[in-house]
Amino acid sequence: FGLTANTMSIFAFIIVLGIVVDDAIVTGENVYRHLQTTNNSELAAIAGTQEVAAPVTFGVLTTIAAFVPMLLIEGARGVIFLNIAVVIIPILLFSLIESKFVLPAHLKHIKIKGEKNPGRFSRWQQGFADGFEAFILKYYRPLLSYCLSHRYSTISVFLGVLIILFALMSSGWMRFVFFPRVPSESIQVSLTMPAGTPFALTDQHIQHITQQAMIMQEKHRDPVTGESVVLHIYSTTGSGGSGRRGTEYGRVRFQITAPEDRTSKITNSELVSEWRQLIGAIPGAEEIAYRAELIHSGSPMNLQLSGNNPDTLREVADQLKVQMATHAGVFDITDSMTGGKEELRIQLKPEAYALGINESDVIRQVREAFYGYEAQRIQRGRDDVRVMVRFPAEERQAIANLQDFRLRTQDGRSIPIAHLVNLIPGESPTAIYRNDLRRTLNVTADIDKDIVNMTVVNENLEQYLDNLLVRYPGVSYSFEGEAKEQAESVGSLIYGLVFVLFAIYTLLAIPFKSYSQPLIVMSIIPFGTIGAFVGHAIMGMPLTFFSILGMLALVGVVVNDSLVLVDFINKQRSLKNRSVLEAIQEAGVVRFRPVILTSLTTFFGLVPLLFEQSTQAQFLIPMAVSLAFGILFATVVTLLLVPINYLVAWELKQWFLGRKK
Repeated sequence: FGLTANTMSIFAFIIVLGIVVDDAIVTGENVYRHLQTTNNSELAAIAGTQEVAAPVTFGVLTTIAAFVPMLLIEGARGVIFLNIAVVIIPILLFSLIESKFVLPAHLKHIKIKGEKNPGRFSRWQQGFADGFEAFILKYYRPLLSYCLSHRYSTISVFLGVLIILFALMSSGWMRFVFFPRVPSESIQVSLTMPAGTPFALTDQHIQHITQQAMIMQEKHRDPVTGESVVLHIYSTTGSGGSGRRGTEYGRVRFQITAPEDRTSKITNSELVSEWRQLIGAIPGAEEIAYRAELIHSGSPMNLQLSGNNPDTLREVADQLKVQMATHAGVFDITDSMTGGKEELRIQLKPEAYALGINESDVIRQVREAFYGYEAQRIQRGRDDVRVMVRFPAEERQAIANLQDFRLRTQDGRSIPIAHLVNLIPGESPTAIYRNDLRRTLNVTADIDKDIVNMTVVNENLEQYLDNLLVRYPGVSYSFEGEAKEQAESVGSLIYGLVFVLFAIYTLLAIPFKSYSQPLIVMSIIPFGTIGAFVGHAIMGMPLTFFSILGMLALVGVVVNDSLVLVDFINKQRSLKNRSVLEAIQEAGVVRFRPVILTSLTTFFGLVPLLFEQSTQAQFLIPMAVSLAFGILFATVVTLLLVPINYLVAWELKQWFLGRKK
């Protein structure tokens, strides 16, 4: 697919590590079950593989369907998910080939019956297997029988837990951060002074900021090793990043030791806070921004006000900034309407109109005197040399030179400009922003994502602006930045979820040849989501966009165990002519081992990623939490709720057929 082997693709291998073995576990466990009843290992390998071929195949396909939406995410961040999906999907497809052909060829050489003088490891294996079987028969079978006998009460308990947990989630009990603030291995301060600020003044402030960074470097130096958390300090005056150039811009950046290599436990946020206190207030600064995250896509809070009157926009913006400052964890509040450069505005006196002089005449004469009048162009080879006629340099340096300037009237007279024009001091904005021909002003702020619930803050600001703008009918507002991106991304995820659910239902309906049994299998999906929520609470992490993507992938993973379980119930009913209740109980006991094994391998395959400290891994940890804890929680529910749902669905079908007759 033209992609490189990179950090994201390596982490994709870790994510799929526990998932890719699920089909092999189900196949191998079923072959092992056949080996316990026959001495012909080749026939056992063939029969065991064929018996679970259909559910294993469609189980892998449902998992693949859950990762397909990652291929469709647009924008710069879509590249991250593209690397993940392009690794995982081919691996799952190739695992099907391995589990259907290569694995059975290996398993046919295994003999577990009639082994003479087994070794210590073999005896330990057999003892563990026997103990596992005893656990199933002693604890799981009675529990399953009890739940089947009290099936409606059990369903009520599960639904009650589901409702309570969803209520806790929707009430804001768990914070949602659209894009987590992943600590970078460098910290930067960007300074913006008013337009036209002399280079020397901006550089003076930059040197002050640099000195404070050097103080921090010495403070956090290890006395034993002599190494400091703060490594290389770099400063520049005249540019502010993002292509901004000018004497009013400057920035200071220093590299820090990677989190996993630090002897000190100080965090990036603590370093930023300390640097902020050392720097203090910068006199006259329009903006001073601190950045310590790996990927910064703009201010987390960005409210755009639009209207026709810039003074009204400024008034609303000032009130909005006061309201934003009342929320704890919201800081660096600023807006896009800068003071701009100083200017002199020309206002004609009545005497000028009486002499037939208009503004165009005044502006043209002032421009020609101070900027210059092009008198001639000389061609010198390939160069075009312009000859400009203007006042000498010493007569163009001060405002007094302009006040002494004499205007020439149409009849040739020369009159001092002060007799005909008022020069009014003012300011001109360096940039004017419009959207749909309306003036706009953006109010932005940074937040502490560890304590601020952005959803709650945005709701409060939306309510405040709705009440405030009643007094300003010409002003409207919209959420931009992360809030807008979050709304668009969540909307695309909803379409992705609909696609995944439809694809899974379709894939399940093919092997079952039923409209109802796919719903039995998919009934486990909400409980997997709840497991993901609980996992984030256990790990002390907020929900993120990556968490939601992990839940989307979880939808395709959790149905695998349910699919194999329901398929085995169907086989028990058809082959042994048992009652539905007996078939369900037998299937639950027989499939308990592969269900537990597939879930545990998926969970433990993700454990290394859960506790990874490297900077690059922090993006994917929320996704791993959703997958790991979701599959773990769903497994318990699968072993109890899916058999109950199967029995209830069968009873409803019998009742409907009886009523129909």
